[in-house]
Amino acid sequence: MSLIPNFKIGIWNAWILMVLIYAASFIPLYIDKDKMEKRGEGEPGWSQLNRNTKITFIITHMIIMPFTLIYSIFLPLKPGAIWFYAGLVIYLFGWVLVLLTGISFSTAPLGVPMTKGVYAISRNPGYFGLFLGYIGTGIACTSWVFFLCALVWIIAWNYGVIEEERIMIEKYGDAYEQYMKQTPRWIGLPKNR
Repeated sequence: MSLIPNFKIGIWNAWILMVLIYAASFIPLYIDKDKMEKRGEGEPGWSQLNRNTKITFIITHMIIMPFTLIYSIFLPLKPGAIWFYAGLVIYLFGWVLVLLTGISFSTAPLGVPMTKGVYAISRNPGYFGLFLGYIGTGIACTSWVFFLCALVWIIAWNYGVIEEERIMIEKYGDAYEQYMKQTPRWIGLPKNR
């Protein structure tokens, strides 16, 4: 892993991985558009979110996501290297997690907290899946910048989900609090509140 990567625009660059993982996070949301519109009704708008959640959203969605997509255009994949295959395995696990999160989210019944599918193993499987996608891409391309983006992503969301969980408790009450007691915030970590 060099400090300055060998930038080169090409077909077999990391942009392929970034496009696929971002598509996996958005495409399933269009399985039932009407349901998704109903799910969004009554959700707090930007002005109702607290400062930490706004900062988290700006860092992750308005800085990291566009930056990694643009950066990945110039970052060649390293097929044939052991790092490429190790990174690809981690990336694919993250990609599947993101895809299953979108499917679980779009097919979950309205009016109850999402606790089925991948939400049974983590309260935030999509965020964790994107984190793994960044880590896997970083390994596959031997890019420390993707590692840094992954660390900033997961640290930011660790603070951002606190507000999301508060909103879910207000919306679903005891049902969501019980879900929080049974399901860890992040895959692989002990259950916490």
